[in-house]
Amino acid sequence: MGTLYLVPTPIGHLKDMTFRAVEVLNQVDLILAEDTRTSGKLLKHYAINTPMQSHHMHNEHKTLERLIDRLVSGTDIAVISDAGTPAISDPGFLLTRAAVAASIRVECLPGATAFVPALVNSGLPNDRFVFEGFLPIKKGRQTRLEALSTEERTMIFYESPHKLIKTLEQFVLFFGADRQISVSRELTKLHEETLRGSGQEILAHFSKNNPKGEFVLVVAGFSGKKNQ
Repeated sequence: MGTLYLVPTPIGHLKDMTFRAVEVLNQVDLILAEDTRTSGKLLKHYAINTPMQSHHMHNEHKTLERLIDRLVSGTDIAVISDAGTPAISDPGFLLTRAAVAASIRVECLPGATAFVPALVNSGLPNDRFVFEGFLPIKKGRQTRLEALSTEERTMIFYESPHKLIKTLEQFVLFFGADRQISVSRELTKLHEETLRGSGQEILAHFSKNNPKGEFVLVVAGFSGKKNQ
């Protein structure tokens, strides 16, 4: 059988690519990329000429069986996303689960994941935390926030710039205006920035300053005090 490799790629700075990641991407028979145009720039930078095909949320169900057949027949396949570690709020989980069920070897390389540096530099407790990724867009969103309002561990969320204000408003509503929040944007990139303060303070900042870039929100856990 072949091996399925989950290969992290830089979340911004190209130098965050590991030597081993480059080696694996050169050695496998096929690379599955979330966006071949985005990944094409990365592969070109590192002179990686391995064949590549699209593998994203809109086609991964359709190609799953065929990819498993290829792995069973001896093909080594690597999965990469646009940035960070595959399957962490990105495609990769379905194929990984199917490969495990088929007793195919799965190997995940260590590497870039946006929430780790955001958590560590937030200054909030990181001995126990819960990763929530992207909140539901509509159905179940308020129910999820209500459930998390008494979560005692530090919470981590991903958010896009056009939804950031709405999310911060809901954090203030469900978690309290004084709940401490750290917001990191454009990690490892030229305009990297981390803002720390109460939910109300962070909301006020981005209400005056148009949100740009990709965001990681780290929220303090519930301490047992109302309107924390």
